[in-house]
Amino acid sequence: MAARSSWEGYLKLNLVSVPVKAFAANTAGGGRIGFNQIHAACHSRIRYKKVCPIHGEVSNDEIVPGFEVAKGEYVLMDKKEMDKLKVEGDKAIRIDAFLDPSEIDPLYYAGRTYYLAPEGKLAEKSYAVVHRAMEDRGRWAVAEIVFGGREQVVVVRPIGRLLAMTFVSYEDQVKQPSAFEDEVPEVDVPSAELKLAESLIDEATLKHFDLGKYRDDYTGRLRKLIEARAAGKKVSPVNESEEPAVINLMDALKKSLGSRRAAGPTPNGKPGRRKKASRRKAA
Repeated sequence: MAARSSWEGYLKLNLVSVPVKAFAANTAGGGRIGFNQIHAACHSRIRYKKVCPIHGEVSNDEIVPGFEVAKGEYVLMDKKEMDKLKVEGDKAIRIDAFLDPSEIDPLYYAGRTYYLAPEGKLAEKSYAVVHRAMEDRGRWAVAEIVFGGREQVVVVRPIGRLLAMTFVSYEDQVKQPSAFEDEVPEVDVPSAELKLAESLIDEATLKHFDLGKYRDDYTGRLRKLIEARAAGKKVSPVNESEEPAVINLMDALKKSLGSRRAAGPTPNGKPGRRKKASRRKAA
């Protein structure tokens, strides 16, 4: 069954309008397993009621939004007035500028990405031209879009044969690193330890990165536990790993570098087999 698009509109570059449809790149719930709260005694699901400390339980039509301006003091808002502040979008992703990918720090990525695909046969050529031009120039686009009744900033970039749209936080929505620099005092870095650390980084650097080799092991174990409990089986607890011992930095770097060289990265990014002792000694 064909995937259902989440949004349809236009990718606009000056006078060029490319009809596109958007598909959510993130899995629903982020792949996490959700739980309900259950009363252990009777196995009934816990329900929550909206309660006023003075008048008890209240209905939804008696509840209004309130913004706390001081301790215990609120400005009451009208939902209809708030709805009027929302923007009626023209279903357009308006490209404002292009930039080198290194110009935007991943710190600003808001965690939502959508794949953009051409909408209709007539859009395929213009979509391909924009995609190829961005790919050949190695550029990403910064654009604005009205999404959920709000103006938002996105980055559009080529990924494979697709264009991907990632939402970006506004600058005032992100805490700047300078606010925390006092937590990291300046220290003199010894040259010997620095060289060892750089060598360790060089040894562990991959030519090709494969994110697919990483797995959410906790969710996998949790799913097995749920299946086992549903089947009435007893499950052995997972042994927690001990915290690593704090040892001398120089010794730790030397041992890390030695074990890394002994294993060596493989083309797919996974740790290789341990080399023979004679070759390791020679190294």
